[in-house]
Amino acid sequence: MEVWEIAPKVKEALAQKQPAVALESAFLSHGLPRPLNLETAAAMEEAIQKEGVIPATIGFVSGKAKLGLSNEELELLALGQDVHKISTRDLAIATAQGWTGGTTVSASVYIAHRAGIDILATGGIGGIHIGGQDVSPDLATLAETPILVVCSGAKSILDLSATREWLEAHSIPVIGYNTSEFPGFYSRHIGLSVDIGVDSPHQVAEIMHHHQRLGLPSAILVTVPVPEPEEVPRDVIQSAVEKGSAEAKARGISGPALTPFLLARLGELTAGATTRANVALLKENSRVAAQIAKAWVEK
Repeated sequence: MEVWEIAPKVKEALAQKQPAVALESAFLSHGLPRPLNLETAAAMEEAIQKEGVIPATIGFVSGKAKLGLSNEELELLALGQDVHKISTRDLAIATAQGWTGGTTVSASVYIAHRAGIDILATGGIGGIHIGGQDVSPDLATLAETPILVVCSGAKSILDLSATREWLEAHSIPVIGYNTSEFPGFYSRHIGLSVDIGVDSPHQVAEIMHHHQRLGLPSAILVTVPVPEPEEVPRDVIQSAVEKGSAEAKARGISGPALTPFLLARLGELTAGATTRANVALLKENSRVAAQIAKAWVEK
């Protein structure tokens, strides 16, 4: 019995060593409002396909982990009822209990790597929440899984400085793509640095090649700034995060429910600016990941 189900197009691409990019699906199930979530998932896959690369969106359907969700399965995760948010901690439970749900970065990274996909695109990774009491499983998975993740840094609701320090302390290389700064998800400039800046997918592929050749155990983060027209100033984000966090605390919202709550409140508090930025960076990261995947298969 297979642990997960791989769509025929994805299976064929892997067998023939064609480029493929994995996509997480928690943004689809819990990150964006309906029906924008489904529209964005389709746009991300289209951005990858336009580069001649196979997209493989990962998710759970009735207890089965799937790589390469069909249109009907994407719609189920985007619009269905009783849809779970599934991290690495939940994988065995989700399988045993027959859950349907979107996979977080941690779960998607784990599944993609085990299935043989080397590159994953997402919006922003999880990290250390303000106050330090809530730490995303994404970090531990990234520290022990040799895969390349294209993102726009960590989500703006987090303690970004502490998250950046955690990545450094756990030997996770952070590459800036067309930037020398660690992006802050919705914002391009937050005063943090990357380990190296590059400006081509071939440079990324070269670093990835040596990372694997040396047998290093961690992921590589490629950080891509949000497209400039959709950037939201850092001070606007900080004000909204402070207000949203206070509301969450007053309502007793914490744990896995905190991030979806804060992302939704940021959208409301910024009149939709953060939602537009989120969609823009998800599409851009998918495009960049596809270009890196093409360079990678040429190595």
